[in-house]
Amino acid sequence: MNSKALIDKLEREKNLSGDEFLFLLKNREDEYIFQKAQTTSKKYFGNKIFIRGLIEFTNYCKNDCYYCGIKKSNLNAQRYRLTDKQIFSCCKIGYDLGFRTFVLQGGEDAGFSDERLIKIISHIKNKYPDCAITLSIGEKSFDTYKNFFDAGANRYLLRHETANESHYQKLHPQNLSLDNRKKCLYNLKEIGYQVGCGFMVGSPFQTLENIVEDLQFIKKFSPHMIGIGPFISHKDTKFSSFSNGSFAMTLFLIAIIRLMLPNSLIPATTALGTINNFGREKGILAGANVLMPNLSPASVRKKYSLYDNKICTGEETAQCLNCLKSRINKIGYEIVVDRGDFKNE
Repeated sequence: MNSKALIDKLEREKNLSGDEFLFLLKNREDEYIFQKAQTTSKKYFGNKIFIRGLIEFTNYCKNDCYYCGIKKSNLNAQRYRLTDKQIFSCCKIGYDLGFRTFVLQGGEDAGFSDERLIKIISHIKNKYPDCAITLSIGEKSFDTYKNFFDAGANRYLLRHETANESHYQKLHPQNLSLDNRKKCLYNLKEIGYQVGCGFMVGSPFQTLENIVEDLQFIKKFSPHMIGIGPFISHKDTKFSSFSNGSFAMTLFLIAIIRLMLPNSLIPATTALGTINNFGREKGILAGANVLMPNLSPASVRKKYSLYDNKICTGEETAQCLNCLKSRINKIGYEIVVDRGDFKNE
């Protein structure tokens, strides 16, 4: 069976065997799969691109993940925490610009207790009842996730990073485990969140077989959102000399995931735009349907440095959004004012 036939099979059956996925990754048919992914995306979403307002509210983190620029042991990181008032100000600016989803993202920071976060979530939900609240704040207990959900959080992003245990251990210190990461994802789904997972493409020591495991885990878990982006090194980590992940492979994987989970929400990530000037547009043309402009105060954007050379660290939000709208219109898509909830087929 050739690659085009496998892509047709994936479109039809929404899954492949491990060997078939591996063959496809080794024998990519980029333009063919992009065409299929675009058709599928437009079937489910038309030319709509959903926007999420990203608020990076703290870059303190208790963890020491080897690839991450805000890891605990990086003494060069310029640490910050937004005040509650600053977070609410970000939401107001975003709401007035048309955002109907706010993404609260940060390191695992003890400076934000569960009680404080519950108050923040409740305030945003009460102030903007027509908006969705997404959290991306790492591994928590079932009860903590439930309390956040009850306070008004709707979605949760938790990249699994890699579905292979030995690969996971090469990227993380011993106190972190893939088993717990996966447990958190299943807990979130059980509670009722719309859940997102994902992985880095081209992370250190990653093999094509690892990527196949990622695809199989994603298919089995069936998340509502999938965030993948190329690995980009950070100068203050042990992987500073490692090459960045493949832009072309990332696009190919976005297209695979679009065919595999056709109604899923897939962002064209900032990392894609960082590694290629037209990365986000090309991500959309490969099947992505979400963008996440930054609502954080311009003064802290450069400090939330997970990897080097991150784009959009200086622009005002309105300027950034107008630029994005123009760029997306040029490729035949439209940014819409919509919560952009996951919908079952």
